[in-house]
Amino acid sequence: MQRRQLVTAISAALLLSACGSSNGSDSVEEAKKGARNAVESYVDALNSRDADHLIEVGGVPDDSRARREAGRILADKGGRGLSITEVQIDLDMGPDAGSAKLTAKEKSGRTTQDSFSVVRVDGTWHLTVFTDGPAPSGKSTSSTE
Repeated sequence: MQRRQLVTAISAALLLSACGSSNGSDSVEEAKKGARNAVESYVDALNSRDADHLIEVGGVPDDSRARREAGRILADKGGRGLSITEVQIDLDMGPDAGSAKLTAKEKSGRTTQDSFSVVRVDGTWHLTVFTDGPAPSGKSTSSTE
């Protein structure tokens, strides 16, 4: 799924939530469980330094841009032997979008925290951990020279 589609999905979820709409397919607790599973998958991807799994959890297209960013994320946060101590999910943007706060302990004993937006697209929960999206078609990227 392209970054643009993910942003569109988040916007649609916000609009639906503002209208008081719900997909009705599951309860709030089931939705929170799905979002938590995405956070757990993220931690698994970090611990195993698995770029494919990280890209899948991020819900971004598997292209060279995503591979570069996955490499940066894994170099920065991967392989620390994280064990989850707490995950807080708030579906504060409707039944298909919200936020997650992760608290984990590294194998070194250090506690670490991270926060994400979570979004459900076509029934699958994703974390917005990727920031380097493609430029909209017909637009050039800015540069600082």
